[in-house]
Amino acid sequence: MRFGPVPVAEAVGALAAHTVRAGDAVLKKGSRIGPEEAARLAAAGVAEVTVVRLEPGDLGEDEAAERLARRLAGGEVRVERPFTGRSNLFATRAGVLVVDRSAVDALNGVDEAITAATLPAYKPVVAGEMIGTVKIIPYAVPEALVAAAETAAGPGGLAVAPYRLARVGVVSTLAPGLKPSVVEKTLQVLRDRLAPTGAAITAELRVPHEAEAVAEGLARLREQGCELLVVFGASAIADRRDVIPAGLEAAGGLIRHFGMPVDPGNLLLLGALDRAPVLGAPGCARSPKENGFDWVLHRLLAGLEVTRADIVGLGVGGLLMEIVSRPQPRTPAETRAPSRIGAVVLAAGQSRRMGGPNKLLARLDGRPLVRGVVEAALAVARPVVVVTGHQAEALRGALSGLDVRFVHNPDYADGLSTSLKVGIAALPPDVDGAFVCLGDMPGITAEPLKRIAAAFEPGRASIVVPTSAGKRGNPVLWDRQHFPALLTVTGDVGARHLIGENADSVAEVEIGPAAALDLDTPEAMREAGGVLETA
Repeated sequence: MRFGPVPVAEAVGALAAHTVRAGDAVLKKGSRIGPEEAARLAAAGVAEVTVVRLEPGDLGEDEAAERLARRLAGGEVRVERPFTGRSNLFATRAGVLVVDRSAVDALNGVDEAITAATLPAYKPVVAGEMIGTVKIIPYAVPEALVAAAETAAGPGGLAVAPYRLARVGVVSTLAPGLKPSVVEKTLQVLRDRLAPTGAAITAELRVPHEAEAVAEGLARLREQGCELLVVFGASAIADRRDVIPAGLEAAGGLIRHFGMPVDPGNLLLLGALDRAPVLGAPGCARSPKENGFDWVLHRLLAGLEVTRADIVGLGVGGLLMEIVSRPQPRTPAETRAPSRIGAVVLAAGQSRRMGGPNKLLARLDGRPLVRGVVEAALAVARPVVVVTGHQAEALRGALSGLDVRFVHNPDYADGLSTSLKVGIAALPPDVDGAFVCLGDMPGITAEPLKRIAAAFEPGRASIVVPTSAGKRGNPVLWDRQHFPALLTVTGDVGARHLIGENADSVAEVEIGPAAALDLDTPEAMREAGGVLETA
């Protein structure tokens, strides 16, 4: 390949090495220069242009990239049509990425003109996720170099091991002081981890924290056809002779390895019972945050062998304390479908502290207070459910013309929780989450709601709470996994206790005073510039 500047008149038939703009003439990088293009450049005063000319034996960048990408592609991998010297590889199924590092290193070592990059080995991926790319740096390379790279890499260095195990059994050991809600939450966290893999908890047992009970539980689950067994202990495994490993051995199973150089996740037990893998879960596996349990779980679900050498090799990169990404496979942010977020606006209250007038109907900035909140919700959420109660018809009138769904709460006088339950129950089953908005917050506009929504991540940041100078406020965005709990709330204090009970799933977003400003008294209303309707 020849590269360098030439007079414009001699550039015909070559490729433009750089984009050239002169007057009305625009020559894009990589485009072939024809007589017309050369004439336009000359007319614009361009004397010379840097070009590329292929020589005998050269392969163009696209052809070279595609050849090498196809050489790397193994099972369940699709090669995309090349462009600008790049050919990308994509997973065709959900699974675990298997990378032959020696193959990738060998390909990259042939010549600086040839490069390949991949996602980390053993990363969980979803169908359609980009897992690797081959990029040719110059516009062309000698075909002999491409052939050498193909030989060096060998075939199939990048593959996806599809998930194969689908039936998961769980033994939870119980001890005094362990709340049933902890067990339920742990099971839900595991269900969320399994969901993207196609696996599910098909059987679960709760037994005393005793080796014999663990042994009996594991044997029963294996008899029921569970393909992978997980044990959550009431207390962490402290030694190979502790309750859970002793129970595994009593059931006729084997301990393959105890402990791992990943934090959190140190106290993981890996074993087997009747050819089925067994995981003694570390305490951190009760949390949805990434930990060493995830790394081993996904490999096992894909049918990949996990050896002692595999585990002890996880130490470099095994400090996960500050990692904020979720472990389960998912589509990258730039390609995945955005979450569908709804909203519930609570507008049923009696405004008792106002002394008579309905604060939600007060005029603020020329419109009813509640209308401003609803319009903000409509800017980021669909559907928006408005719960009415006190003066329901007047509220409907204040919101006329807006695309909302009204639901009436006949028990509105019994407290905020009754309206919350009515609103949550009215949401359609396909929403991923929902804002719970108070109807009397004038600072809530579309902008802070968008910031809250941007922090929402189903399965991980599943409760997003706005703050004002660090103090939590409203509106809160809830993942639908919390809807059943919201339907059990009682009294007039909302769902604040659920936020505390799910601390690992809470993300905070500072939005300033808007999170704390509500208008409960005539004084607060006047200070905000609102005018109460007294009729």
